[in-house]
Amino acid sequence: MSADNNAPQVQQIPTRSGKTISVRPVTPGDEALLAEFFDRVSDEDRRFRFLTAHKHLTHEQLAPMVDVDHDVTESFIAFDDAGGVVGHALLACDKAMDTGEIAVSVCKNWRGKGVGWALLDVLAAAGRERGLRRVISLEDRENHAAIELEREKGFTPHGVEGDATLIMLEKLLR
Repeated sequence: MSADNNAPQVQQIPTRSGKTISVRPVTPGDEALLAEFFDRVSDEDRRFRFLTAHKHLTHEQLAPMVDVDHDVTESFIAFDDAGGVVGHALLACDKAMDTGEIAVSVCKNWRGKGVGWALLDVLAAAGRERGLRRVISLEDRENHAAIELEREKGFTPHGVEGDATLIMLEKLLR
């Protein structure tokens, strides 16, 4: 039996807590896994991620996370050692390939274990591979945990003109 050359590359990533997660690019077949994962993300974290309240994500909301070109847009899925989805990370680059907007989600029972920390590193590495100058994250000002984590990872906060409820965090990659 030969190896599937089209299979996504899996990385073993250590978290800050010492646990290891498996991270790979999302495939179109992962939509059901992501739907189930986002059902296990806290209501507050889902609101912070999508900047609106959703109990369950629809196909239309999941499609941009699974139907990606793996160049301008990359979507990563993270698994625990039992194969359960514990995190998701998205990188969406502008047309000039200068800036990438990022978003990270971690399921409730894996919060505080370094999954977000590790996925921020994965996104920064993906941005560098693409030659991006910077990555940015838009956060609700109430999302103190994400803002603090991103600041620890070298992101600088900036106000968002016209919207006092949001903060943009920026990390220069070069």
